[in-house]
Amino acid sequence: MRVLVLGGYGAVGAPVVARLRAAGATALAAGRDAHRADRVVDLAAPRSFADALADVDPDVVVNAAGAEEPALVALATAHGAAFVDVTATTGYVAAIEGLAVERPVVVSVGLAPGLTNLLAAAVHERAPGPVDLAIVLGAGEHHGSAGVAWSYGLLGRHFTDPSSGRRVRNYTRPRRFDLPGLGRRRLLRTDFSDQHTLTRDLGVPVRTWFGLDSRLATTALGALTWVPGGRHAPRAVPLPGSDGWLVLARAAGGTARWATGRGQSAATAELTVDAVLATARLPAGVHHLHRVLHLDDLVAGSAGAGGIAVDGADPAAA
Repeated sequence: MRVLVLGGYGAVGAPVVARLRAAGATALAAGRDAHRADRVVDLAAPRSFADALADVDPDVVVNAAGAEEPALVALATAHGAAFVDVTATTGYVAAIEGLAVERPVVVSVGLAPGLTNLLAAAVHERAPGPVDLAIVLGAGEHHGSAGVAWSYGLLGRHFTDPSSGRRVRNYTRPRRFDLPGLGRRRLLRTDFSDQHTLTRDLGVPVRTWFGLDSRLATTALGALTWVPGGRHAPRAVPLPGSDGWLVLARAAGGTARWATGRGQSAATAELTVDAVLATARLPAGVHHLHRVLHLDDLVAGSAGAGGIAVDGADPAAA
């Protein structure tokens, strides 16, 4: 398998390349920096990506660059490559879903969306009904520039609740969750794309709530979202917190599944690699991660290298 990884030397892309090579694939890191890239690709130059596809002739293209451009998906699949996207933005996911593609495309890959999709689908199997998703990310982890820009870009913006149709301002409407290992935490409604996809696919209301492991940092997000121009606040200010993360899906009756780990980028990379390897058995079309993998795949250890512990299990024991 030949895989071209856009953003292949970044926070997520570098471990994706390393894990693919360890799995026996030929993985090439693509980007603008000639000193770090195996294949120089400038996504701002229309012909650069097309030339790379012609030269490399990949079986799969991974987008870990943070570029949200449906034309990249269309171009890669028209060339004959499957496409795996480390997606986050609701509008971008919807745009990809609207494409007519002749090769497999896997979206909702990462922790949220991604792992949250697997947890919600597993909870819904046990207890059909509404699902709440809780996401706590480590404020102390160094995140890629695309991830930071996405988080800040939500400040002050609204989204439409997928079940009620009501407008919701990001980082508002706090709700308290009892979280394994973290205790009772106050989390905020946030526009992760998982809730939109899952509300449609599961046929029940799904809502996503978000916070950082630092209570102070979570409170700051809740305050900054009301400040005009808050999304342009300085981004280099270090925040208190660790690199630990937790994602949980909870049904109305209390049934819950959760996963924890350290290093969001490492876990995202492992899920991305699982998605890449799965493309060989997928039909053409756009697939969300919960239609590609099952939570039991992680329990069985397929993502053990990413340090993903499901329901408190030790991934090293898998």
